[in-house]
Amino acid sequence: MAERILIIGSPGSGKSTLAHALAEREGLPLYHLDQLYWSQGWQEVDNATWLARLDKALAGPRWIIEGNYSSTLERRLARADKVVLLDLPPFRCTWRVLRRIWEYRGKVRPDMAEGCPERFDLAFLWYTLSFRLRALPGVLDKLEKFDGEVAWLGTPREVAAFLASEKRFDEDDHG
Repeated sequence: MAERILIIGSPGSGKSTLAHALAEREGLPLYHLDQLYWSQGWQEVDNATWLARLDKALAGPRWIIEGNYSSTLERRLARADKVVLLDLPPFRCTWRVLRRIWEYRGKVRPDMAEGCPERFDLAFLWYTLSFRLRALPGVLDKLEKFDGEVAWLGTPREVAAFLASEKRFDEDDHG
């Protein structure tokens, strides 16, 4: 039974949305890496605090953790049973990020740290557009060494079908 699930993928791919739905369905605690990494006013926490927060979440027997932060992916993979990789087209993800910026402008998203209101960031948009070319190859290299189950979802239809499954993860074969 998958009790420790990572959800990774490009910004705007729907990681938080999927994580909320799966956490509710599976009855698992949910951790958003953005909430562990950032502090008030978009200040990065120091590395020791970041890793302590992450390790506390990872130490739990059951969880869903969503987010990228590639520097800690191997650490998270070492504890995970299952990975859900959202690999949606870059322009779709970028559109979703822009829509999210507009929807939450000046407000804090539910999956973001307190005191970090949504903002426009050109570098973040570029990261989103170039995720498949720049970040995904490194993620895939790390996933090759992962012994657990991987669900690679590349379209909204695949994500919807994955969510619509009536079976729990311990009964699924989505790989």
